[in-house]
Amino acid sequence: MNRTSRGLLLLGACWAGSAAFGQDTNQTYLGTLRIEGAEAQDLLGNTEVSAEDLENRNPSSVKDVFQGEASVTVGGGAAIAQKVFVNGIEESLLSVTIDGARQNKGAFHHTGNVLIDPELLKRVEVTKGLAPADGGPGGLAGSIAYETKDARDLLEPGKSFGGIASIGTSTNGTDLRSALTLFGQQGGLDYLLSGTREIGGEYEDGDGTTMTGTEPDLSSYTAKLGFTTPSGKRLTFSASETEDEGRRAAQLGGNGLYFIRPDFAGLTSGDSVLVDGYARRSSFTFSYADEAPEGWFAPKLQLSYNEQEVDVVGAWGLNTSLSGSASNEWQIGTGTLTAGLDFFDETAKGRGRGTAPYDSRGKESMTNVGLFAQARQDLTDRVSVSYGLRYDMQEFDAADGQEFDGSGLSANASVDVVLTERLTLNAGIASTWGGYELGEAALVNFGGDWTYDGFTTSRSTASRLGLRYETGPWSVSGAVFYTGIDDLNAVLPTGADRGALADVTSRGVEGSIGWQGSDGFARLNYTYADVELDGDTVGTTSYYYGRPVGHIIALEGGLDVTPAWRLGGSAEIALKNTDTPTDLPGYEVLNLHATYAPERLNGVEIRFDIRNVLDETYASRSSDGLNYSRVVALNEAGRTFGVSARWRF
Repeated sequence: MNRTSRGLLLLGACWAGSAAFGQDTNQTYLGTLRIEGAEAQDLLGNTEVSAEDLENRNPSSVKDVFQGEASVTVGGGAAIAQKVFVNGIEESLLSVTIDGARQNKGAFHHTGNVLIDPELLKRVEVTKGLAPADGGPGGLAGSIAYETKDARDLLEPGKSFGGIASIGTSTNGTDLRSALTLFGQQGGLDYLLSGTREIGGEYEDGDGTTMTGTEPDLSSYTAKLGFTTPSGKRLTFSASETEDEGRRAAQLGGNGLYFIRPDFAGLTSGDSVLVDGYARRSSFTFSYADEAPEGWFAPKLQLSYNEQEVDVVGAWGLNTSLSGSASNEWQIGTGTLTAGLDFFDETAKGRGRGTAPYDSRGKESMTNVGLFAQARQDLTDRVSVSYGLRYDMQEFDAADGQEFDGSGLSANASVDVVLTERLTLNAGIASTWGGYELGEAALVNFGGDWTYDGFTTSRSTASRLGLRYETGPWSVSGAVFYTGIDDLNAVLPTGADRGALADVTSRGVEGSIGWQGSDGFARLNYTYADVELDGDTVGTTSYYYGRPVGHIIALEGGLDVTPAWRLGGSAEIALKNTDTPTDLPGYEVLNLHATYAPERLNGVEIRFDIRNVLDETYASRSSDGLNYSRVVALNEAGRTFGVSARWRF
């Protein structure tokens, strides 16, 4: 029996056991847990990008999703290049899910990890450091959970069918972005079909310089089916595929091969050529949940499969992930207890397209089975807690045929204490076992056979301490944080040494000031993150680790000036970073928008955007290769005027 079969059997056994246990009691818990409240979660580092935030930001890329979030930064360029950093730590060191389905990381260090079209995003939850036990395995630096909409989120009351059509263009990059979503419900059956297409040309930076290889060429398709029984049992199936097929800048690498590097504007050592690049993410998910549980029995079951593929000309790579989870949420006297089992079976394989030893073909694989329990309780009307444990067992098959196995315990605890009517204290700690890491799929054995001397498992420790003050429409909060990850294996090994180890830390402070009124809002977020690799400030070419973020200030606001008109904007300010060997320059970027929903055209909304209003010439603080002598950094787009229209029918 292979490891995947064992995982599936354990998954079913755990779910069946929880069902049997849950039928023995009728105790229920009524009320809202304060520890799960938005204010408490935000101070503990669990930030939500809500549906309202997404509407204000009108994202066409993952970079747009996190506008206004100082602690989450994204490098620019085409969709294939964009990587997410949380407090300066790269997303491959976080647990990333889409609708609960685990996502494997990207296959090449010059491309992003998870290719996402934000057209259907409902919300995004980001956990910074303090990963809960039921958040899944591998959350060394936290988690990013993307949730997408289904038909029930979009259907208007009393209707059984509807749709949303949108079209947009801009003066700098995107010639046309169009999307069509159809959805409906008949009895207990609901469905959704959606497609997005974005095409255009290379954008120019603030100096008018064309950024080679940045043209958008994105296609995305999603299908969702759901069935809900009269008693509240719900089955869902979803399938999605997102592709980026644009022409990208490539430069010479080993063995005379060309490699696309969409995260760079170029190399100083030679000219770039335009070649056809390719990136794809395909995902399939089946889930079951009881939305009207009785007593203690509230089971959830999920099984998912996804692929991340890249073709960078000189090499090709594919990451696959089969994952599942079975859990139950029990109502206990003062809160809830979520417990269950999850597993994943993942591979990284690739091939080089040169002559020996650059004609490599190799594969690594890894299987993990985890048991978890997470409790969330209000101990008193002033003290709320969350605490959990998980135990993971892992097997790793190396490219040279060696087998490794390991196991580890993870624990977390946090508390929310009401000090006064307006002042609240939060504190949290976590120790997370990370296990092994798959190497870079496209370069397995590339240039020489990988070796595994010293290959071992990783572990992180994280802590946060913060205060929040609320009075009327105003809120002020601040926190100090620390995340340290030890014994990370080299996923992009120098000299083929996969057993080389590295330690990454991110420490700093966060602060925010917010105002929420009946017709508008305003927020200011500040983050300082000092990111180190092996005791020194992390270099901007240390892929899969982090970026020297330094000081970031983000502002965002919106105001309904009339029932038909809404004005808004966002800004990002990066202060000069003097922690690095060579200072990183600061920059200030302002974006403004206006939306108009004419009363006589029901369901129609027109939006006008001006991005980078000041026409700043800059490279994002999270971009690759900043101030590296061999690299021409990829600047962000200069001033861009955009217009889009959306019709809901």
